[in-house]
Amino acid sequence: MLVNGHTIEVDATKENGGENLGPSPKIFMLLSLAGCTGFDIVSMLQKMRVEFSAFSVKVDGALSDGEPSIYNHVIIHYSIKLSEANRAKMEKAVQLSKEKYCGVSKMFEAFSKVDFDITYL
Repeated sequence: MLVNGHTIEVDATKENGGENLGPSPKIFMLLSLAGCTGFDIVSMLQKMRVEFSAFSVKVDGALSDGEPSIYNHVIIHYSIKLSEANRAKMEKAVQLSKEKYCGVSKMFEAFSKVDFDITYL
């Protein structure tokens, strides 16, 4: 698949009839959510002049039973290393991403419960 000049492999697992050459379309949905909120958090922390490192975002999704299965619950896991004094700023950035800035998160909320947690390293 070619998207804006970038080649992206999309496939299914072998047990689902594919060759497992790339993530499935549903996994790309989770990747989009992680990328959207991740960009928000980095941008906001930089604007707040918060020094941080080891930042990562992981998204887990639970699928409904039946066909078609859809994500009915996702959990966004943030991991970050920053000073204890800046934890409130991180929590504010996460809330703003979820409630105001991340359009992908808002789209997920239309069909799924969206939760998050933060692990401070």
